[in-house]
Formats: sequence, structure tokens, C-alpha cells
Amino acid sequence: MTDTPDSVDPLNTENDQPAPKIEFPCERYPIKVIGDAGEGFSDLVIEVIQRHAPDLDITTLVTRDSRNGRFLSVQVLITATGVDQLQSIHKDLRATGRVHMVL
Repeated sequence: MTDTPDSVDPLNTENDQPAPKIEFPCERYPIKVIGDAGEGFSDLVIEVIQRHAPDLDITTLVTRDSRNGRFLSVQVLITATGVDQLQSIHKDLRATGRVHMVL
């Protein structure tokens, strides 16, 4: 991979190990969202992500309950167009108040 405008270093706060470079657009980019299990959580995650990635393929949706059923993880694949898109998705998901972590 080369250092071109289409190649970025994702949010990397660790100086000892460089994060892998991501070239955009990046097809099948996974986004995993973890939040409190409850009615409508998956739908909320999909709604927020579709605002920023309208080509989201709902058939890539994978959900998993935590061992004790308290949390739910929702994973989807998108075509990531850039760091700004990913940061906006993260910000909007966290703003819902129902999301604990976005990976």
C-alpha cells in the first residue's frame, strides 16, 4: 500500500504499533456495535448506519447476545468511503445513548 490521499491511517493512539492502512473506498468494511440488549436496538443501529452508508446490505447483519443476555452486538458490512464517514457513524451511534462501543 502506498501513502496516497486515498490511503489513511485510522484512528491510532498507540505509538508503539502502527495501525494498518485502509484504502478507501473499502468494500465489506465491518462495523460492530455493542449496546444494551433491548427492543429495537438492531433497528436503531441499522437506521444510523444507513444515514451514512445507504448501500448497506442488510443480509450482512449478524447479531449476538452476550452470555448473560444483558448486551447485544450488531455487526454489518459497509462500503467505507473515508475517515469522515466512519467518524460520523461512530459519533451518531454514540449519540443514541444506547451504544457502549463501536468497533
